[in-house]
Amino acid sequence: MSRFDEEIDRFGTHSVKWDMMEDIYGVPASDGLSMWVADMDFRPPACVQSALERMTGHGVYGYFGDDAAYKASIQWWMAERHGWHIRPEWIFSTHGLVNGTGLCIDAFTKPGDGVVLFTPVYHAFARTIKAAGREVVECPLALRDGRYEMDFDAYDSQMTGNERMVILCSPHNPGGRVWSRAELKGVAEFAKRHDLILVSDEIHHDLVMPGHSHIPMPLVDDGIKERLVMMTATTKTFNIAGSHLGNVIIADDDLRARFAARMGALGISPNSFGLFMATAAYSPEGAAWVDELVTYLDGNRRAFDAAVNAIPGLASMPMESTYLAWVDFAGTGMTRDEFTSRVEKDAHIAANHGTTFGTGGETFLRFNFATPRARVIEAGERLAKAFADLQ
Repeated sequence: MSRFDEEIDRFGTHSVKWDMMEDIYGVPASDGLSMWVADMDFRPPACVQSALERMTGHGVYGYFGDDAAYKASIQWWMAERHGWHIRPEWIFSTHGLVNGTGLCIDAFTKPGDGVVLFTPVYHAFARTIKAAGREVVECPLALRDGRYEMDFDAYDSQMTGNERMVILCSPHNPGGRVWSRAELKGVAEFAKRHDLILVSDEIHHDLVMPGHSHIPMPLVDDGIKERLVMMTATTKTFNIAGSHLGNVIIADDDLRARFAARMGALGISPNSFGLFMATAAYSPEGAAWVDELVTYLDGNRRAFDAAVNAIPGLASMPMESTYLAWVDFAGTGMTRDEFTSRVEKDAHIAANHGTTFGTGGETFLRFNFATPRARVIEAGERLAKAFADLQ
């Protein structure tokens, strides 16, 4: 039995994923399966728990000082796991990567500027762009043979000159694509052609399925540095999203100075809990845990996809990364309200609505399968029953 098979009751712990499921989706807490918010139902590695226990054991929670070990752990992880060598002065710590995204928008664009997204994509991007008074410019991904690809000829024709930034999700959420070197090179060239700051959100870069390899954007194009902002985090990798800590990594001196100015103006500094947790996670013990996790997630992926793809009219997009299955219901011929109702009201499963991810998500739901395998198998059985008339 894997450590990840343990079913941990998260109700009553202020878990948005479980405690808000009924309010948001109408899925009853009594027997519902929560498969929406992108956090895992697993405990983090023991090294993270030990770091917190040392803090609470000491019992004094003052201001954090001397972040050399913290930054060194980030350097070690990026070099060891991704072949990317960074300097400590390049690293900024934000309150998670949604905050990092907002800071980038604030630092590098003005109200009314266009920010490009390749949709469908992580919903917080568009929400943050709109809240900042900028324009969301949707460049729809092409759905070819059941997987997403980029169409730069189409995207070039959309540009008006008002765009100042492009945000890339790499690996892709919700489609699970690990972009190829050629595709990433295409994004870099697109950013150069249209003089765009490129923000590459690589938060899922550690959660890549066997047989696939993630390439950090700086390793794709040496000439992209002057317009590149990298975003990574421990939070998805180690299931510590509540620590609200993200890495914004900027190699270019000018971009870094502009970002630092906005950080300073807004008085942003990280909390000590997140710093201790991240330092512990980015370690050999954390790496061994991630390797075990990915193997388990791959098993969950295969179990979930087999169940979903056995139902006529449903298609789970082939996943190369993340723990988020992107399921297309177009083949059922049902309206969005009908297939969503069957999932929520009949199967009692809470899943993210595809429309929240922008253009291209209309016939989809996103299912989080980072949960004990017994629940994944049960979800497949519930979906089969809810759509039994199609079989």
